[in-house]
Amino acid sequence: MCTDSRISRRLCLQSTLIGCGLLSIQERVWAGGQVEEPLVDSVRTALSSAIHNAAPPIPEFVDTESRLKYLRWLGAMSERLKKKKPEWEVRKEFLQTVWYESKRAGLDVSLVIGLIQVESNFRKFAVSSVGARGYMQVMPFWTRVLGDGDAGKLFHMQTNLRFGCVILRHYLDRERGDLFLTLGRYNGSRGRAPYPDAVLGARRLWEYSV
Repeated sequence: MCTDSRISRRLCLQSTLIGCGLLSIQERVWAGGQVEEPLVDSVRTALSSAIHNAAPPIPEFVDTESRLKYLRWLGAMSERLKKKKPEWEVRKEFLQTVWYESKRAGLDVSLVIGLIQVESNFRKFAVSSVGARGYMQVMPFWTRVLGDGDAGKLFHMQTNLRFGCVILRHYLDRERGDLFLTLGRYNGSRGRAPYPDAVLGARRLWEYSV
């Protein structure tokens, strides 16, 4: 149940309906996007390095218990995602990659999934009215700033999730851990409540306790 006083009753209901598969997100509801800003060379180099690390999205575990926790999480999330991605192998690959890229960037997995729900409603080829692309609605300029300029790559699942998680981590560092401002910056609406509140509401639908 949504109890955070910052989240309006309407947003709580909307997030719940979306999580249950009863409501589709309209692409233009959150039509904002990351704003291109100057990056100092050290930051640009660090972000570019993070993007181009070619490690495959295969979870690694230090012990059996950690692996079992992951498998329990995977099973629970798979059931919740079944209406959006009916095929098991597709769900598995998506969830495994989200888990890997979230952990790699030091982000909470439920936060990233909540953001994906609000941004694209789990649509791989979603395009917003301002040109943001893919699951995490990454703006094409990032491929020029950090990559080879090929914005078409943002429709590749791992590439999109890699960019999205690295960008979100960058904004979180810039905002010194303030999640509300971080989410606003990600959406291009820094300081305004609707988008951060929607993501935080959706995040609750994807939280999991072992």
